[in-house]
Amino acid sequence: MSKEVVYVHHVQFGDCDPARIVWFPNFFRWIDAASRNFFAECGVPPWHETERATGMIGTPLVDTHARFIKTASYPDVLHIHTSIAEWRTKSFVQRHRVLRPASGDLIMECDEVRIFAARRGDDPKAIHAVPIPEDIRRLCS
Repeated sequence: MSKEVVYVHHVQFGDCDPARIVWFPNFFRWIDAASRNFFAECGVPPWHETERATGMIGTPLVDTHARFIKTASYPDVLHIHTSIAEWRTKSFVQRHRVLRPASGDLIMECDEVRIFAARRGDDPKAIHAVPIPEDIRRLCS
C-alpha cells in the first residue's frame, strides 16, 4: 500500500454551472493537481528536474474511471485523498477520493492509470512508457 496525501480545494463560484453545482470536468482538473501534489508530498522532485536527471518527463494519464456520488457547490471545501492502489512495471493506478470533510460525504471516486514517460528519440512530441524508478516507488510507499 502507498502513502495517502490530502489535497485541499476551495470550490469557487466560477467552478459551478448555473445550477451552482460543480461542473464535472473541474473535478478532473483538481484530481490532476492532486496527482502531482501526491508526488511532491512524497519527496519526488518536479518533473522538469527528473527530466534533466533521468529523462523522465512525468506521469501522463492513459485511462480513468470515475464515479460521482454527491454534488458539490460553492463555497464547499473538498479534500482529495490520493494514493497508489497498484504499482505495475511501467504504469500505476492512482486512486482519488473526494470528500466534503464538514459532513464526511464522499463526493466522487476516481481511479486513474498513469505511466512514467520519457521522450522518444529526436521527436520532442513522441513519448514512451519507462519502468517506474525504484526510488520513486520507495518514496511513495
